[in-house]
Amino acid sequence: MLEQHYAMKDVFRIFKYLRFFPKEIALNIFFNICYVFFALFSFGMIVPFVELLFGVTNPPASEPSFELSQKGLTEWLTWNLYQFKTTYGVMRCLVVVSVGYVGCSLFSNVCRYMGMYFLTPIRNGVIQRLRNDIYQRITILPVSFFHKRRRGDLLSRMSNDLADVEWSIVSSLQMLVKDPINVLVFAVTLLFISPQMVLLAAVLLPLTVWLIGKIGKSLKRNSNEGQIRLGELFSILEESAGGMRVIKSFNKEDEMRRRFARSNAEYTGRMVKVVRRRELGSPLIEMLATVVLAIVLIFGSSLVIGGTLRVSVLIFFIIVFARILPPIKSVITAYYNLQKGSAAAARIFEILDADENIVEKENAVEINGFHDKIEYRNVSFSYHSETEDKVYVIKDVSFEVPKGKSIAIVGPSGAGKTTLVDLLPRFYDFVEGDILIDGYSIKDLNINSLRRITSIVSQNCILFNDSVMHNIAFGQADIDSDRVMEAARIANADEFIQQLPQGYDTYIGDRGMTLSGGQRQRLSIARAVLKNAPILILDEATSALDIESEHLVQEALAHAMQNRTSIIIAHRLSTIRHADEIIVMDKGEIVERGNHESLLALGGLYKKLIEMQSFQ
Repeated sequence: MLEQHYAMKDVFRIFKYLRFFPKEIALNIFFNICYVFFALFSFGMIVPFVELLFGVTNPPASEPSFELSQKGLTEWLTWNLYQFKTTYGVMRCLVVVSVGYVGCSLFSNVCRYMGMYFLTPIRNGVIQRLRNDIYQRITILPVSFFHKRRRGDLLSRMSNDLADVEWSIVSSLQMLVKDPINVLVFAVTLLFISPQMVLLAAVLLPLTVWLIGKIGKSLKRNSNEGQIRLGELFSILEESAGGMRVIKSFNKEDEMRRRFARSNAEYTGRMVKVVRRRELGSPLIEMLATVVLAIVLIFGSSLVIGGTLRVSVLIFFIIVFARILPPIKSVITAYYNLQKGSAAAARIFEILDADENIVEKENAVEINGFHDKIEYRNVSFSYHSETEDKVYVIKDVSFEVPKGKSIAIVGPSGAGKTTLVDLLPRFYDFVEGDILIDGYSIKDLNINSLRRITSIVSQNCILFNDSVMHNIAFGQADIDSDRVMEAARIANADEFIQQLPQGYDTYIGDRGMTLSGGQRQRLSIARAVLKNAPILILDEATSALDIESEHLVQEALAHAMQNRTSIIIAHRLSTIRHADEIIVMDKGEIVERGNHESLLALGGLYKKLIEMQSFQ
C-alpha cells in the first residue's frame, strides 16, 4: 500500500495544476451533478408506471403521505400515477411519461456535453503549464545536468511522456469527476431501495479491488520500462541524425539499423504487456459484475418470494444496479490510466525536481558594468563535488585579468581550459576558492547581470533554425539591422551573407548546417560583437576558419576588443602571441605563465606546444 502511495504521488502533483482553473472545475462538477440526477430521474419514474400499466401491484387503498423512505416514496408515486391513469387513460399517461423521459434524457446529455466543454480548457491548460515549467527548468539547470543525460531521453520526456500524462492522467479527469458522482448517487439510491442487497454486493467487492490492484501494479512497472526504452529510441534517432556523415563513412548503416531495431523491439514488447494488462481490466470487471449481479438477483428474488420485497422494487434495483456498473468500470479504467501515467509523471518530475546547483543569492547584487579587474583566487572545481572521492579538474588556480587586458590560456587537451572559463559566467560553480569581478564574488552577483557583461564565442558554435539576422541579433530585444550588418562586417561575415539566397533573411537550417564550419563560426563571432559586452571569452573561436579568414577576423577582433577585457583559449600562435599574459595549464593546474617571449625562453611546456602546434 505504501509503495502504491509513492507511485501515485506524482499523479497527485499533476492534479495540483488544477488550482489554476477554479471556475472551469466548479462548472464541470455542477454540470456533471446535473447530468447524474437527470439520468437517474429519467428511468427512475418508469418502474411504478410499468407496474400499474401491467397490473403487477394494486395501488394503496387510500392516498398515502409523502415520506422519504423506499416504501413511502413508492406508494406515493404509485397512488398518483394510478389517479392520473384513471382520469386520463393509459395512453395519455404513457405519452406524458415518455415525454418526461425524453426531456430528462435531453437535459442529461446537454449537461454531459457542458461538463466536457468546461473540461477541455482544463485538460489542455494543465499540459501547457507543465510544458512551460519543463522548458523553464531546462533553461535554468546547470550545464553539467545535460552532460549526464542523453538528449534523446530529454526529448522523449518533453514529448512522449507529456503525451502520456495528457492521455493517461488529464484525460481521466472527466471519469474521476463524473463517474464517482454517478457511483455515489446510484449507490445511495441502491441503499435507499434495499440495504440488504447492497450489503451483499459490498461483501463481494474486496476480491475485485485486490485483482485491480495486482493488475495496476504490473501496469505501472511495465509502463515505466516502456518509457525508458522509448527514451533510448529517441537517443539513437537523435545521434543518427547528427552523426549520419560518420555512420556512412564507416559503413555502419546496418549496425545502426540493428541497434535501432533491437531497441524498438524491446520497447514494443513492453508496450504489448502494458496494453494486454490494461485490456484485461475491462472483461475482468464485466465478468465480476455479472457474477455479482446474478447473485444479487437470486437473493432479491428470494426476498420477493418471501414477501419482504416488492417486484417493482426489485426491478428498480436491478435497473439502477445495471446503471452503476459502467461508471464503476470507468473509475477502474481511470485508475489503470493513472497507474500507466504515473510512470510518465515520475520521469517529468525528475526534471522539475532536479537540483538547481547554480543558485542565486537572495538580494543578489546587480552589476551594471565592468570597471576594474577579474580575479581567480585559489579556485578548484570538480564535476562530482558531492562525493568523497571527487577528482579535481581545476586545482588551486589563481590569476588576475585587469580591465582592458587580454589573457590567453593554453595547454594540452584535457588541461581544464574551457572548464576554467566556464566558471566565470557560472555555467558551473567552483567548489573551493573564489572568483571576483570588481571585488564582488560572482556568487553574490545577480546571474543575469553577470552574464550580461560577458560574451562567449566557443569552438562548438551554436546556431538556431532561424534567419541569419535573428541568429546574429539573438538576445536583442529590438533588432537594428544596421548594427547587425556592422557586426557581420567586423566578423568578416557580411560578404558571404550577401551571397546567400535571401541575404540576412536566409534561414540557415537546424544548427546552421546549410553553412560551412567557417561561416557558422563567423556568425557566432558577429553575435558576440553585437552584444558588445565588456568581457569577451574566445574559446577556440577561430579554430574553424581558414588562414585567410582567420587573418581578417583577427584584425577585426583586435579592433573590436580595444578597451575590452579578453580571455582567449586558442591553439594557434597568431591568436595568442600578442596577449598581455599567457597562462599554461596542465592537468587542471597552472604550470607556466608569462608573455610569449619569456615562455619561449623558459623552454618548458609552452615551447613544446608551440613546436607541436597542438594545444587544443
